[in-house]
Amino acid sequence: MSKEITAVSLFSGAGGMDVGFEKAGVKVVFANELMKDAADTYKANHPGGVMINDDINNVIDSLTEYKGVDLVFGGPPCQGFSVAGKMDPDDERSKLIFTFLDVVERVQPKAFVMENVKALGVLEKWGAVRSKYLTRANTLGYACFPYILNATEYGVSQKRERVFFIGIKGDPFFQVRIGELIEQQKNKAPVIRVLLKSLGKAGTDDNPDTCTAKITFATHPIMRKSPYAGMYFNGQGRPIDVDGYANTLPASMGGNKTPFVDEEYLYGDATSDWVVDYHKGLMDGTIIPEFKEAPERLRRITIKEAARIQTFPEDYVFCGNKGMVYTQIGNAVPCKLAEAVAKAVVAYLEEKAEAV
Repeated sequence: MSKEITAVSLFSGAGGMDVGFEKAGVKVVFANELMKDAADTYKANHPGGVMINDDINNVIDSLTEYKGVDLVFGGPPCQGFSVAGKMDPDDERSKLIFTFLDVVERVQPKAFVMENVKALGVLEKWGAVRSKYLTRANTLGYACFPYILNATEYGVSQKRERVFFIGIKGDPFFQVRIGELIEQQKNKAPVIRVLLKSLGKAGTDDNPDTCTAKITFATHPIMRKSPYAGMYFNGQGRPIDVDGYANTLPASMGGNKTPFVDEEYLYGDATSDWVVDYHKGLMDGTIIPEFKEAPERLRRITIKEAARIQTFPEDYVFCGNKGMVYTQIGNAVPCKLAEAVAKAVVAYLEEKAEAV
């Protein structure tokens, strides 16, 4: 495909998905985001003036002027479908996946990519919604298939599984080939220690300490086999295994829901993870749980670290207060995961164009 590939970006957030698509050679000609701070972040990093900060329903009719762009992509809010949320089909946010298709209907792109939580792609609970979505795409002239991807296999140090609904106009036979092209993008992520170590300790110029929420022990811990899975600290912020991958970074970060690390173990000043030793003591009964603060070596991840785990570019500028920045990072589609999908879709469209 010799001409530039153009796209409309929906529910753009801070622009994580856009970063990935742009790295795959896609030019975004229109972007939309409701949250002002996220829209400001987008504008700060994409000065081309394509971001419209408004409710999608207020601008949807104007999108007919973009009819014929190559792609529509985006990640509609997923709280309505999230296992971590209430999983409420009547949640207004659950309807936005169909608003996404309303835009596809107006723009008629060659292809679309919609990202969402894994639950929407696999859970029987959402079978009827999934079927309705695929049928609607079909009536608009698109074959559409869901692909479940794990971010750790695409360069992202985070156990974040997501579904990507990929639709291609007038082409019912793309499913296997796109799967192969996505497979070709696989790139195993570095473990957290390797990823974060070069940033330096929290509180330095390159890595400011941005979350001071105390870490306290639960007096009635809920134990699991893994030291990184139980609930033996208060709040929903969980310890991160620096020799492995982070769990999904939540949009609720910023306070005591922010994940944390053992800084001394991360930087090699200690030979074992304090959390592992504490967990072992709880399990074998040599430690009695009591309510007190954790040692200082355990600390919340910083904004810089969260952004790096989400694979944002190092120089990415975030707008808003610290809590809003953590939210924008947690809400984002990891840039490298989006890039893998974008490269596969672009490669497929190019193959198809050459075959004509």
